Amino acid sequence: MPLIRRIPKRGFTSKFKQEYQLVSLCDLERCQDKVVVSPKEFLELGFIKKPHLPVKILGNGTLTKKLTVKANKFSGAAAKAIEALGGKVEVIPAKTTERKE
Repeated sequence: MPLIRRIPKRGFTSKFKQEYQLVSLCDLERCQDKVVVSPKEFLELGFIKKPHLPVKILGNGTLTKKLTVKANKFSGAAAKAIEALGGKVEVIPAKTTERKE
């Protein structure tokens, strides 16, 4: 068998890939009404584990409270659901960190 077929194949990992910590709308239901929630509060409530990674809010579940949510990225459904209840969506810039392999 030729040498090229005996050597294991390696994949490709992009150094520009951005990983997000995901928070659903059903998680935000545990917050109090009419408050501002940001990544600092997400960490205190246990929604995220790593404070240095950016946060993305997903539209899974339902939300019944008026909140001002600060995060690095929002899905379209999540932003519509928050604003439909009279809440506010604020996008904060992500810190640029080098990826450690």
